[in-house]
Amino acid sequence: MRVILDTNVLVSALISPHGAADQLYQAWRTGRFSLITSETQLDELRRVSRDEHIRPLLESAAAGTVVNELRGLAVVLTDLPQIDVSADPFDNFLFAMARLGRADYLVSGDHTGVLAVAQFESTRIVTTRQMLRELGLAKKL
Repeated sequence: MRVILDTNVLVSALISPHGAADQLYQAWRTGRFSLITSETQLDELRRVSRDEHIRPLLESAAAGTVVNELRGLAVVLTDLPQIDVSADPFDNFLFAMARLGRADYLVSGDHTGVLAVAQFESTRIVTTRQMLRELGLAKKL
């Protein structure tokens, strides 16, 4: 199974260890699915983790560790196609990743942008909790 975790899911995993997003991230780390990312997303993750509102919520090296894990263990895409699907143009790279990476799922917490699309080509767009249920990992958090 090929999955994309929106940057907001990755940041949530960093902010709330043992929360739903972290549980999903750990499921990837233990081989439950293949994770797809891109250089565009890695740049976004680095940028967001340095934001003055986010930085105080993270351990100083945590974002760098995640970027290194993603770069070393995930499928990293380059040369994303131009896609215009989302109401938020900054989310379109996720749909480009879905197309190029032939993702089965795109997991997001963005209800007004990404999740509003619901399905993009063969990629189902779901919340973190929906993905945990798909993996048989749903539990009370």
